[in-house]
Amino acid sequence: MMISTKGRYSLRVLIDLAEHFGDGFIPMKEIAERQGISLKYLERFIPLLSKSGFIEGVQGKGGGYRLKRAPEDYTVGEILRVVEGNFAPVSCLECGAKPCERANECRTISMWKNLQKTVNEYFDGITLKDLMRDSDRIS
Repeated sequence: MMISTKGRYSLRVLIDLAEHFGDGFIPMKEIAERQGISLKYLERFIPLLSKSGFIEGVQGKGGGYRLKRAPEDYTVGEILRVVEGNFAPVSCLECGAKPCERANECRTISMWKNLQKTVNEYFDGITLKDLMRDSDRIS
């Protein structure tokens, strides 16, 4: 499993918004500058975060983006699943995959399922609040 730039940057944007939670709408330009992300690249995935219900935006003067929920109500797992898809370590466990013809004799499927479960549980146990600057570090 490899988390893409889009996944990593999505987390950075949402953490930035979490650190400014309660400050109103934050202009995309400010987020881009603080995070060192090109505004053009940010414009490509902000709509996905908005469409997924993570953020809301307002255009025009005083506009920008803000979280729709409190930082502790977002998990890294839910964010990455929206941006990256599921955490399937092998193709036969991907959503919508055709049943494997070797499933009945596969000696490794339980290992892959357990890995997927572990990754899901790990990411679902971390919130945006956990990743904010003033929070304790994740161990």
